[in-house]
Amino acid sequence: MKPLAAVALALVVCSCRTKGPADRIRVSGQVEATDVQLAPEVGGRLLELHAVEGDRVKAGDIVARLDIADTKIALARAQADHDQAEAQLRLLLAGARPEDVRQAEAQVAAAESNVGAAQAELSAAQADVERFEALLASNSGSRKQRDDAVTRRDVAKQQVQAARDQGRAAHENLARLRAGSRPEEIQAARARVAAAAAQIAADEKAIADATVVAPVGGIVTEKIADVGELVPPRTPIIVISDLDHAWANVYVDEPYVPRLRLGQAATLFTDAGGSGIAGTVTYISQKAEFTPRNVQTADERAKLVYRVKVSVDNRQGVLKAGMPVEAEIPLQQ
Repeated sequence: MKPLAAVALALVVCSCRTKGPADRIRVSGQVEATDVQLAPEVGGRLLELHAVEGDRVKAGDIVARLDIADTKIALARAQADHDQAEAQLRLLLAGARPEDVRQAEAQVAAAESNVGAAQAELSAAQADVERFEALLASNSGSRKQRDDAVTRRDVAKQQVQAARDQGRAAHENLARLRAGSRPEEIQAARARVAAAAAQIAADEKAIADATVVAPVGGIVTEKIADVGELVPPRTPIIVISDLDHAWANVYVDEPYVPRLRLGQAATLFTDAGGSGIAGTVTYISQKAEFTPRNVQTADERAKLVYRVKVSVDNRQGVLKAGMPVEAEIPLQQ
């Protein structure tokens, strides 16, 4: 019995040593970081790429340049269309030229003169008709003379009507020149100017977007495209990881979760050992889940746990994405 008692006592002692302090927990997880897939807004041939895997870039650094030759040609065409549309608008706003108005006034005067001459001719023709009819009634004239006079009178009537129509057209043309362009024509011209300006802005933006700038600072962790490739619009060319602001997702058993608080201190430990990296609890999941398969043993993975996010200042570059870590988190009372 004594050997069995000794073994039992040893197991109890070992169990007490591995249980750890009751005011804190030590849980496992892995490091994660924000990955930004850097993609140009426009497509084109990749002419320059200034970042390769492992390079550190800062926000605002120029990372790549695309070919913009075709876009420059489109911009020149859009500027020409804009100039033409503006010239047409100025022409409509200026109205008729003074010489055009004077010419229209002269046409009105000529048309009125033609009307007067045609009316005089009609009056003379009507007088001839009346005279020949009187002579015919007194058997002093011939019927042919009377018929010829009637024909001249009818022709004179048509000439008067034609002269009046020409005069009306001349007056309307003069009124149109004096009134200027219609509001709808000016509105359409303004719309053409605006459309051309919008196209210019779009082409200028495309030229600016062909210079790819890093939106965040970090480490280039993946290069997707090479110089010389034809890159479609919004297709990633590199991946930047913001390892300076890394965090660890660790998984805490349900009984300990009520004793955790957002903003409390925590410490991350890598397999390399050392004093650890100070961090802060920035997220506690509201839903339970099974421990991921890459954390702990098979027995541990069968437990329901809560995901806790511990954020750290990783500007020293100690932590890498995917690195397994342990977090020591004090328990609140």
